[in-house]
Amino acid sequence: MTKPPSSSSADTARFPGAPPAPALPPLVTRQLLLRFLTVIGASASFFLLLSVVPLYAQHSGGSPGLATGALMLATVGGELATPRLVARYGYRVALAAGLGLLGAPALVLTAGDGMAWIVAMCLLRGLGFALTVVAGGALTASLIPAERRGEGLALAGIVSGVPSLVGLPLGVWLASHVGFTPVCVAGGMAALAAVVVVPGLPGRERSAGRDAGVLAGLRNGALARPTAVFATTAIGAGIIVTFLPVAVPASLSGLVAVALFAQPATATAARWFAGRFGDRHGPARLVLPGLLASSGGLLVTSVTSSPVAVLAGVALFGAGFGVAQNATLTLMYARVPESGYGTVSALWNVAYAGGMGLGAVGFGAAAAHTGYPAAFALTAAVMLVALAPAWRDRLRASNCCRPPTSA
Repeated sequence: MTKPPSSSSADTARFPGAPPAPALPPLVTRQLLLRFLTVIGASASFFLLLSVVPLYAQHSGGSPGLATGALMLATVGGELATPRLVARYGYRVALAAGLGLLGAPALVLTAGDGMAWIVAMCLLRGLGFALTVVAGGALTASLIPAERRGEGLALAGIVSGVPSLVGLPLGVWLASHVGFTPVCVAGGMAALAAVVVVPGLPGRERSAGRDAGVLAGLRNGALARPTAVFATTAIGAGIIVTFLPVAVPASLSGLVAVALFAQPATATAARWFAGRFGDRHGPARLVLPGLLASSGGLLVTSVTSSPVAVLAGVALFGAGFGVAQNATLTLMYARVPESGYGTVSALWNVAYAGGMGLGAVGFGAAAAHTGYPAAFALTAAVMLVALAPAWRDRLRASNCCRPPTSA
């Protein structure tokens, strides 16, 4: 039996009568480039001060944990409310307000050194960050062609990931060399400068329809299952960032900086791979491998006395986390109309922030009783609970896409 001709370019050359393969729509447009400028501004502002503000709180005699806790609490609360705000006021208003709330409080953060003032500024910045990631995430998805969504979201992940790679260590270094105020001003200006390009972005989604909201999204299994899996992998991310510096023996302190760079670096590379693969073969295939790699990475990291194990573990975790990031987000956007992009963005970002926060709190309580190596291994095992929604989602996706059998 001869193979039927396909629509690929190679088959077109062999079969002149075959129709040419349809050209993919362009990925990077002027509006997407403008959106990337706002991504860079928001990410640079957030990550430049993420470790600096707790240091400033400690320097002022306050609690570093309270500063970070206020930031993340406001972020989660803001992410839950943002889809409704976007539906009412549109992308531009929500994004501009978010950049303003993220930047303006940073300019005046060092004007006061009391803990109440620092917490108030962190709460405002958390609300601002929530607006930028949820409204901005939905806007990004609307600017990417559906045929190249995985690749486009991976590119957006790289654009937002680079400021985190640079901003975290740079902020701490600058604070120790030039002081807290210049760093805070720089972080504030990074966000406020991005407001200039917001008028060039779309105001609202192009399709008709009403955003169902976060609670309705959680009742939708097609969205809730990927959300649960991603939240589980985010637990590991919060643990590594928070506890790796204290879990590794003091004699290996130099290893921590390398490991904390390796984890987001491998995650960024994995997001790009997952985007390219997902566009060609479907993102549903990647959710389960991403979860397994994340769990395995934490298990390897549990050997905290071994530099090789720590580096290999955080790299494996980073790869799994990056795959899970792209696959779950791409899958969720593919399952809703454009009017539901705000719900998807909110669910995914709440899973991110909530997973990181819960992971840090739960791991700290467990480590106090078991020690850090056992707590890492225990968390790796607990993460496997998400195999149930991951496997169920994979089966449903396979059954949905399976062609009907002939009689």
